[in-house]
Amino acid sequence: MIELELVVAAREPVAAGVIQLTLRHPVGDPLPGWEPGAHIDLVLRPDLVRQYSLCGDPADRSSWSVTVQREPDGRGGSRLAHDELTPGTVVRVRGPRNHFGLANAARYLFIAGGIGITPIKPMLAAADVAGADWRLLYGGRTRATMAFGGELQRRYGDRVQLCPQDEAGLLDLDSWLGTPAIDTLVYCCGPEPLLDAVQERCRTWPPEVLHLERFAPVAADSAGGSDNGFEIELALTGQTLAVPPDRSILQVVEEAGIPALSSCREGTCGTCETGVLDGVPEHRDSLLGGDADDVMLICVSRSRTPRLVLEL
Repeated sequence: MIELELVVAAREPVAAGVIQLTLRHPVGDPLPGWEPGAHIDLVLRPDLVRQYSLCGDPADRSSWSVTVQREPDGRGGSRLAHDELTPGTVVRVRGPRNHFGLANAARYLFIAGGIGITPIKPMLAAADVAGADWRLLYGGRTRATMAFGGELQRRYGDRVQLCPQDEAGLLDLDSWLGTPAIDTLVYCCGPEPLLDAVQERCRTWPPEVLHLERFAPVAADSAGGSDNGFEIELALTGQTLAVPPDRSILQVVEEAGIPALSSCREGTCGTCETGVLDGVPEHRDSLLGGDADDVMLICVSRSRTPRLVLEL
């Protein structure tokens, strides 16, 4: 995992309650490359780490850009970012990581809600350069709260449909998703009600078509899994640890003094992704598919077998 100390080079408002931060290396070194859909961790404090999608130009290695929406009722990360990340501030950053990559397709339907536009924005540019046929449906509470809305309309014209709720009501998902389209991928990021609505309307589409990025964990389905204890073997040391029903793998590993990166601790960011060398994990996260038996997120996922061998 790449970890850097970067400087806030610029800060500007991009919508009501939303700022864009530009991050650069202190001595101007080029930053690691990334692709649309990637995000980074901002280590705001040792015990406060938050994930933000990169929304700039992947070809520009001189800086990274993220947008932060102030959440008055949130857990404190956005308030700290708004109040303390000013030009000249040094912030520790991890990443980038990408669990929302843009696959090749002839056509795309992009659907964004609120700050969910941030990972979608560089996807539009990539799809445009590739010559793909695409459209964006972008909803928000009001036009003033919709970051990049005017910019995207000016750049892409009628391929971008802005739908402020106070002007147009809820997004017309039925007209966009009512009939499965050939050779088309659907990418959606936004609040949970929007994701649930899109997922419901895509049930008649081929399963590989829909790509979602969530801000919050989905409800875990533990059917066939283990809420009982199990064992893990750490392949790098040969150590065996017991994971009781009321503890996560991550907690047990940390209590044993084994270094393990983590961030969200709720299965949404991917920081704690760990290789599985033997045994069958039970995925309770919001990122990995049920068939991904060679990796798992140890902050929430458990085991379908009495023992797991992990690449730790």
